[in-house]
Amino acid sequence: MAVCDSADQPTLNDAKLAVHSNDVEGQKAEVKDFDYTQRAQWLRAAVLGANDGLVSTASLMMGVGAVKQDAKAMIITGFAGLVAGACSMAIGEFVSVYSQLDIEVAQMKRENRSRDGSESNEENKKEKLPNPFLAAAASTLTFAIGAMVPLLAASFIKEYRVRLGVVVAVSSLALLVFGGLGAAIGKAPVGRACFRVLIGGWLAMAITFGLTKLIGSQAL
Repeated sequence: MAVCDSADQPTLNDAKLAVHSNDVEGQKAEVKDFDYTQRAQWLRAAVLGANDGLVSTASLMMGVGAVKQDAKAMIITGFAGLVAGACSMAIGEFVSVYSQLDIEVAQMKRENRSRDGSESNEENKKEKLPNPFLAAAASTLTFAIGAMVPLLAASFIKEYRVRLGVVVAVSSLALLVFGGLGAAIGKAPVGRACFRVLIGGWLAMAITFGLTKLIGSQAL
């Protein structure tokens, strides 16, 4: 009888260790399998808002700087772009995401009518539905943050050419930061994201500056 008990004891211990090991592996798997698409709603709105605020405001200021050397004109133009752009982003993002919400809710109702869905599945689907208010708030706030970068950079520079160079340099650095931050949060390749954002910002500023300079030189 004693021999039987001693033989059974390692088996029980092995079973406990196996259960503990499975629990640890399950927790690790949950961490590895974290669905980063859940972040996509607010992350997309935040990154879009920051990049749009930075690029549009810097481009506006560069456009005005192409035909006027007055620092006050550049700053007023940039501030007007900040206010108008933030309002536009808030309204546009709210309408867009609300339309997406209506479509997904309607689809969920059709699926529930076609088959009996469990409450847990329905709750999971509701958690993944887009939030129009969150998306609009994220877009507005980050747009204003992005737009403040070139505004602050131009506010302390009196020399015309230096001011333009500082706006481009500071905006380029901010574009790299925003692009890298968005990629890091979403677990995407950082270098590729930074490159795309930087090239897009340069193109926007260059085209705005060039076209405005061309039109201004024609004295229209």
